[in-house]
Amino acid sequence: MKHVPPLIAAFAALLPMPALAARCAGPVCNMERLSPVFAKLATARRGGGPAVHILQIGDSHTAGDAVTGAWRDLLQARYGAGGRGVLAPGKPYDGYITRGVTATMSTGWTIGATFGKNAAAPRPMLGVSGFSMVSNRPNATMTLRSDSSATMFDRFVLCAIAGPNAGGVTVSFDGAEPSRLDFTAPDVRPMCRSITTDTPHASVGIDAEFPGLTLTSWATFRGGNGGVVLSNVGVVGSQLQHFARTDDMVISEEMNAYTPDMIVLAFGTNEGFSPKFDPVAYETTLRSQIARLQHLSGGVPILLLGAPDALTRNAALRGNAPGLPLECEAAPAFLAPPTAPSNAMAQPLPGNANAAPKGPLFGPPALADVRRIQRQVAGDMGLAYWDWQARMGGPCTARDWVQRPVPLMRGDYVHFKSGGGQEIARLLQADLDAAMANAR
Repeated sequence: MKHVPPLIAAFAALLPMPALAARCAGPVCNMERLSPVFAKLATARRGGGPAVHILQIGDSHTAGDAVTGAWRDLLQARYGAGGRGVLAPGKPYDGYITRGVTATMSTGWTIGATFGKNAAAPRPMLGVSGFSMVSNRPNATMTLRSDSSATMFDRFVLCAIAGPNAGGVTVSFDGAEPSRLDFTAPDVRPMCRSITTDTPHASVGIDAEFPGLTLTSWATFRGGNGGVVLSNVGVVGSQLQHFARTDDMVISEEMNAYTPDMIVLAFGTNEGFSPKFDPVAYETTLRSQIARLQHLSGGVPILLLGAPDALTRNAALRGNAPGLPLECEAAPAFLAPPTAPSNAMAQPLPGNANAAPKGPLFGPPALADVRRIQRQVAGDMGLAYWDWQARMGGPCTARDWVQRPVPLMRGDYVHFKSGGGQEIARLLQADLDAAMANAR
């Protein structure tokens, strides 16, 4: 069994014992735990109260925004737009998607991340976005621009690491006369600063005064009567164990600044596609990170999404966990039964899972283990749980979604096209609507 860090073990020790837990069965369970969110949504629909903020943390399914973007559109059409929400600062990688807004940045920034090529230690302090930007020259700049009136904003939040030499940033809305946010502090600590304006704006630009300033996230919100904000913060290729690299103090400060009403946790696909899956280590990480988020957010309700249906032709993943793979396509007669190599080291990302020579489609056995553990933990901890695979249509649905005349998934049998994102959002919201009706 893998070594469990002391802090993770401490969080896990706070969790209830499974013997005291309720069973989690069916495609949804424990939705009543979201009753506080449902009450706020009802108020928002009547045009009252602050915007309801949903914060989704996950992997490429979250980062790509196909599902979360469609869900955001659905919610904001019904309840009103409360802003674009929380994003990684700047543009942390090529191909970074910021649906509804456009992010740009100058040279002069060094990127840190929980996972990927910018994740090497020593890492800067990291928060919910999974990325940090460190200025390495004076007057390094970033801009965030709304793509339509729906994402205009009257509140801007910038989270950074304050300290004696942090200095500040100048902030300009729509190119007007700049103001200043100061991150100078006697000690090094996370700090979120915000500016609220009387009228909505379409763009914001920041200019860092000194080298060394570390930014962990930024956000735009729209005040007024109700509305919904759906923030998607994801790191492509990451697992929940990589989110554990974020810093407690940063997460706590950001939670206080962004005040989410619900946290959606959406990992699992990359764990299921790992060359060798350790169920004990994964369950420990899942329990401890859920407990950590509950603690650092002050008890915000959490919705755990089970891993979606996903398939591969990569024979090396047929034996990545005990048990049989989910067979979704007959093997050609000339193919010998594949076996997993014993020296598999590097984790293939799901987007590249079909790069191996073509074989029959299957679901890696580890992916079924991930879903089983997610369901068990949701039951033990009393979490709202949504079975993504079941709601898609069950095992092997990814094959059908790719092979439709108008595909709902990409040809990697893992990621969703815009139509697939819209369908997932519709199915998820239908279950939330049913739970909301039952809660009345």
